[in-house]
Order: sequence, then C-alpha cells, then structure tokens
Amino acid sequence: MDAERTVGAIQWTTRTGGRLEPGERRRLVVDLARVHAVNAVGRFGLLVGLDRGRRAYVAPERLVPPDSPLTRAAAQAAHAALPVTLLNHGYRTYAFGRALGELEQVEVDSELLLAAALLHDVGLALARGREDFTLTSARVARDVAEQAGLSSASTRELLTAITMHHNPRVTRQAGPVAYLLAAGAGADVVGLRCWELPPSVVVDTVGAYPREGFKAYFTRAWANEAGRVPQGRARLMRRYGAFSAAVALAPFDE
Repeated sequence: MDAERTVGAIQWTTRTGGRLEPGERRRLVVDLARVHAVNAVGRFGLLVGLDRGRRAYVAPERLVPPDSPLTRAAAQAAHAALPVTLLNHGYRTYAFGRALGELEQVEVDSELLLAAALLHDVGLALARGREDFTLTSARVARDVAEQAGLSSASTRELLTAITMHHNPRVTRQAGPVAYLLAAGAGADVVGLRCWELPPSVVVDTVGAYPREGFKAYFTRAWANEAGRVPQGRARLMRRYGAFSAAVALAPFDE
C-alpha cells in the first residue's frame, strides 16, 4: 500500500488535510455505489429472515474489551473528550468489528482495535478549522500511543485505522485493525453487514452500551463535518451516499 497516495492513510490525510482530488472523489463514488448495492441486498435478507447471522455464533468472551496500558489510556482520553453518545458508539464499534472478525477468522490485535474504536470519532467533538476530523482523532491517539509506549509500527497501524475508517469501502489490504474498525463503525452507524451478526451480539452490545439518541446526534455531527471540510469524505458521503437517510434507516431504534 502506497501510504502517500492511499486515500485515508495517515500519511495521505496529513498531507492533504482530508481534501479529495477529482480522481479520488470519482473512485470513492464508485465505492459508495458498491456499498449501497451490498447493503440493499443484505438488508432485504435481514427483513425477510434470510440473514446469515441467525445461524452464526460468536463466543461472548471473545468480545470482552481487553485491559492493558494502551486500552486504559485510550478509555481515559475518550471519556474526557466524548459525550456518552459517541463514547458508547466507540464500544459498540469495537464489539461489532471484533464479532465480524471472529466470523471471518481475521486475526487482529484486539488492544489496537479497541483503542482505535474508542478514539476514532474524538475529532467529531473536538475538530476545528478546515481539515478532516480524523486528524484530530489521530493526534489524540498518537498521544495515547506515546503514553502507553506503543511501537512506531503499531502506532502507524492505529493512526491509519482511525484516519481511514470513514472511507466508503475499507478492504483487508488496509490491515486488520483498519478493516475491522471500518466494519464495526459501518454496522453501528448505518447497519452495514448487520445481517452477518448473531442477533444476540447486537442485542447484548446495545444493551451494554445504549445508543442514547445516536442517530440524531451523529447526523448533526456529520453535517457539521461536511460543512467544515467541503472537499472531504464526509461531504462526499452526504452528497452522493444519502448518508443522513442511511443513518435514519439503520436497524436500530435511535
């Protein structure tokens, strides 16, 4: 992966501030169309009771958040910066991403995944100016990584997962942390791939980390981000991806 040219990688996001070139924008619109098609088919299966999640199983102990110096530092930073609505979203993102990884047998550093999940949206609450909110999230994550003594390679993995997570489509090529962070966030925000999750995982996760009016809060925050960075990915998703409608239609009550 050429990190300087890969949209969403920490190097690309730092260099560009998250502002897309026309060619990059066109490629992401194609990715959006693919994701919408997959979501439509999967949600129809969920509606008619043909979702594969009904036959799946993930051991509950595999979804317990890990405890380590890194995850404690990430939790402390997240609790200090985030309202409960976004904080709980971070924990749900971890659980859904970890569950999808278990079902696909994707090996992932669970500590990095939890730290990324807790910190990926810090910028939605703190970012100012004209750069992508994930750069603010990444700066907080870098401080957390330094506090925990994380290696340079693991720090880059953590930061790229955060800055890439709101690409319309993140593949395994980006690495397991980025892949599962995006998958978990997509499941919680718009219901993407929720049909693959065992219903018990969804019910137990939302019960443990209530949504607290998440749809309304997140829709407002995303609109603010799109206005702040008019050439960024949030604006693209609102313009071409019917993002507000996708959030409203996610298979959750609020």
